[in-house]
Amino acid sequence: MRLQSNAGLQIQKPIADVFEGIVNPVHMTQYFISESSGRLETGKEVVWKFPEFPDTFPITQVSVVPQHEISFVWDPETVVTITLEAMPDQSTVVRVNENGKELTEENLKWALENSGGWANFLACMKAYLEYGIRLREGAFDFMRKNKSN
Repeated sequence: MRLQSNAGLQIQKPIADVFEGIVNPVHMTQYFISESSGRLETGKEVVWKFPEFPDTFPITQVSVVPQHEISFVWDPETVVTITLEAMPDQSTVVRVNENGKELTEENLKWALENSGGWANFLACMKAYLEYGIRLREGAFDFMRKNKSN
């Protein structure tokens, strides 16, 4: 049995805006990552940095179907797939699925944490794209302070 982490949210923006908000690091750095080596494009590898972690994360096996689906690997055991669905009211439903880990106690904890992490990603993206609000700004300062003590 393979574990999956899932999250979904409707964003009140057209699919083209939401798609650009995910693949373009100018936008991603406003609500998810602190740095990126480039745009998400099929076959391209990029490196992400998060404000709450000292490490960098290579993003590999990138596959992009414009305005429909983005998939990538950032954990060798899993594949992240983000799908976009245009709604009649010009909003967009975004679904995130990360799967591939075997069922173990440790990986079950991972699935629960990552589902929350992807829900946070979606909430932060919604706040940024709809209202220009950067929810992650300062949200993880306590983690850096705790690690330095």
